[in-house]
Amino acid sequence: MDVRTGVIALFCLMGLTLAQPVKYIDCGSTSGKVVSVEIIPCPIQPCELHRGDSYTVNINFTSNVESDSSTAVVHGIVGGIPIPFAIPVADGCKSGIHCPIKKGETYNYQASLPIKTEYPSIKCVVMWELKDDGRNDLFCIKFPIQIVN
Repeated sequence: MDVRTGVIALFCLMGLTLAQPVKYIDCGSTSGKVVSVEIIPCPIQPCELHRGDSYTVNINFTSNVESDSSTAVVHGIVGGIPIPFAIPVADGCKSGIHCPIKKGETYNYQASLPIKTEYPSIKCVVMWELKDDGRNDLFCIKFPIQIVN
């Protein structure tokens, strides 16, 4: 095997270990349908998110409606109680989606998920919603995570 082939194979293997489709539950996507969910890096599930690190969340979805805007709302569910989780950019139109959103089109929503050092080490469920103009869910998903040192 020559050097170029070896380097290409190495990058392909690295990509496989950094991202796998995340197992999620749809929690009420009324205005769209989720196609796939990835958290990068997340080589095992539930995803182990290290305090002080930042992760990329990719959600592919197909819209069932027209919408001029979209807004992300994120909660961590701990003991059955949803706790608001701030993300750097809540505007979906600044997160990989070119607005206006068109019915029948598929979009790749991409957001940063920073894990602050002051967060406790805990297992929880993340509920991630993207709302349309009418405040209906283009998608609503839940997936488990574990925040670790």
